[in-house]
Amino acid sequence: MGVPFRWNLASVWIGNLGDGIALAAGPLLVASQTRNPALIAAAAMVQRLPNLVIGLYAGALADRVNRKRLVVIANVLRAVVIGGLITTIVTGWVSIWAVLGALLLVGFAEQFADSGTRAVLPTIVPKADLGIGSARQMAGYLVANELLGPPIGAFLFAVGMAVPFGAQAAAVLLAAWLFTRVELPRRESETRPEQHIGRDIVEGLRWIRHNRAVRTLSLVIFIFNLTWGAPWGILVLWAQDQLGVGAVGFGLLSTAVGLGGIVAIGSYDWLEKRLPLATLMKTCLTLEVLLHLALANTRHEWLALIFMFVFGTYAFVWGSVSNTVRMRATPDRFQGRVASVYFFGMTSGLLVGQFLGGLIATRWGVAAPFWFAFVGSGVTLAIVWRQLDHIAHADALDTDPGNSAS
Repeated sequence: MGVPFRWNLASVWIGNLGDGIALAAGPLLVASQTRNPALIAAAAMVQRLPNLVIGLYAGALADRVNRKRLVVIANVLRAVVIGGLITTIVTGWVSIWAVLGALLLVGFAEQFADSGTRAVLPTIVPKADLGIGSARQMAGYLVANELLGPPIGAFLFAVGMAVPFGAQAAAVLLAAWLFTRVELPRRESETRPEQHIGRDIVEGLRWIRHNRAVRTLSLVIFIFNLTWGAPWGILVLWAQDQLGVGAVGFGLLSTAVGLGGIVAIGSYDWLEKRLPLATLMKTCLTLEVLLHLALANTRHEWLALIFMFVFGTYAFVWGSVSNTVRMRATPDRFQGRVASVYFFGMTSGLLVGQFLGGLIATRWGVAAPFWFAFVGSGVTLAIVWRQLDHIAHADALDTDPGNSAS
């Protein structure tokens, strides 16, 4: 799909490897500094907080500045913050507050890097190839971030507390350099008259409101992440109480998800060439609804492993398809803002769902959140079922407010 795409893909994969290393090393570092459950939970929260605080701002910025410069500067700043954390570890000045502060700052910088990166793919890949390009990038997340990075991070942490973060900083800097090699087409928005960035954000939200396909897709993303977050927030309790598994068994559930994703990586090209996007969307969302029902009634670990494998497969396909549909339907000048709303919906839906899941499980038991997810996602799918055909084939030609308000 061209030299720019290959440089971009290399940058994404290397960056994900660094993040995957930190995925294991970060919690280990936090646990080495405190055994306070509230502070440990805070470490997980501060990594999601930046998306809620500046996600929309970062998306708007990606639509008004040079995206290559934005990604490179943000990644360099991430490396600087990580370097500061390494210094505190080496000098013995590290504390839980230093760790929390570093995680928060890295999260803020990552928002700008991710916003720029997401907006780049549609500019360097033809519309017909966006599905394959998106799948290749998601493969980097799955393989490098989820499968390879964590065990490497855990091993390096055992070697030395600062070592995995040195590896992460090196990966981030290498990803930044690789991204400088990506040749991007010049955009008109880079030369437009300046206006307050708040107006850019409002303009993006207004565009989504008037675009039926993207508006509906954004709502689906929010609701399905809310319903998904409810049971997944207490998944470890469900695994222990309903399946009767320990730490190893719970780890195998995550492994099954990863293996399903690998199968999807190998089959995505074949699926996209032979099945309409609308069919893929309907199939993935239907499987999501049925999965909640199946897990609510599952009592055997081997059966749960099968269901998790299925989840990993369709979740990867859904992520690739939904990103493709969104990017194809969005004009270049709105790519950053629309993507930021999309991912803001994912994060906020997940957080709300996890909160509700905890309340539901406390009142009615560990299987109850799965029933909540089954009903909520099932009703949502029934409402949007017929609209999925239109959503799957939406394109930029009918997405301007003046052309498709509804």
